Amino acid sequence: MNRRALFLLLPLAACAPGLGGTPGEYLGGIGDPVRGVALQAPFVLGNTARFAGDPASAAFAAAQLEFLTRSFEEGPRYASTVSGGSVAALRQARADMRAAIGIPAAENSESVENRLRLAGQALRAGERARAEAALAGFGPGVLDRLAALPSLPRVATAGNMASNEIMRLDQDQFRGNSRGGRRT
Repeated sequence: MNRRALFLLLPLAACAPGLGGTPGEYLGGIGDPVRGVALQAPFVLGNTARFAGDPASAAFAAAQLEFLTRSFEEGPRYASTVSGGSVAALRQARADMRAAIGIPAAENSESVENRLRLAGQALRAGERARAEAALAGFGPGVLDRLAALPSLPRVATAGNMASNEIMRLDQDQFRGNSRGGRRT
């Protein structure tokens, strides 16, 4: 398979079953979890209302939004290469998600991500009490709000923008490599 064909298949691989199509899985990025989360963001974050009755998946989706936002803001590979508009959209999406599920805006992003992932894992294991304990510091009702997550249009928009940023970076790298630049 030539390099161009592989490049065209990479976004599809991010959505394939077992390669990151389920919220909470950071696969599909060909060794780069930020890339994997960004490529699947339109599918995971595109319609948050679809998680109604599934607080575990909602928790994983919210955790992925935290991870993606922080990675685009601070990550060594992405902070200097993604557009400011994408970062601003992700920040607003994170604020909307936190408001919808009752997590204070001032909370540390990495801590929020970890606690949401722990809650999602506990819920998938059928351990609601453990999930509630993971989210206890945020106040009451977070699990109930995760189970009734509404449609969040700015979250969907930010997910699309993040995916587009990764595809743009891939295209830029491919163009550089195909013009006699360093081959990988």
